[in-house]
Amino acid sequence: MFFDPVYLLFALPGFLLALWASFYTREMFQAGSRKRASSGMTGAEAALAMLHAAGLYDVRVEKVSGFLSDHYDPTVKVLRLSPDVYEKSTLSAVGVACHEAGHALQHAQGSISLQLRSQLVPMANIGSFLSYFVILAGFLFQTAGLVYLGAFLFAFVVLFSLVTLPVEWDASARAKKYILKAGIVTQSESEEAGKVLNAAFLTYVAAAVSSLLTLAYYLLRARSMND
Repeated sequence: MFFDPVYLLFALPGFLLALWASFYTREMFQAGSRKRASSGMTGAEAALAMLHAAGLYDVRVEKVSGFLSDHYDPTVKVLRLSPDVYEKSTLSAVGVACHEAGHALQHAQGSISLQLRSQLVPMANIGSFLSYFVILAGFLFQTAGLVYLGAFLFAFVVLFSLVTLPVEWDASARAKKYILKAGIVTQSESEEAGKVLNAAFLTYVAAAVSSLLTLAYYLLRARSMND
């Protein structure tokens, strides 16, 4: 598998897309980090302002280490923000913070797509771990059945990536709505903050494309074993 030139034809486009999306997201974040929100709100304050504007008061906001390690934990209703987002009042900080607050709103309002993604997490983790071993065994023993089984397991990773797309898009849409409603930024500033959110969404698109291409390769190899 690792020396198959056909594999490169499937893997390389996804890898390059992911590389570009990551670079572009960092560039947009850094560009937004050079502009301060006129409201003076930090990311933590912006997230709380958005949550309160939506009538949600039972979500805590905490600081967590790491770069862009921001996430919402629905199990304990905690929104965790990285230092650059939690402490700063840049357009990037408030944009990312409000995006994560969007996930909290999804959770509170019973978003079906968010629930589905949460339910897929265990299967996606198992599929991601086991699929490679099963597929590798299939390649070593030239057994199509094992490759198909591995592809089936990996399909949960693909499904998780696809379900993630509407979840992330909706969270950003909520952020773009409430970031203005709560008076966190002005209209022109919201457009700048939106660029950061749009760039971040591309990373999820890249992950979905990469996983789809990988699955296609596995199925192609399994089929070739039966020919």
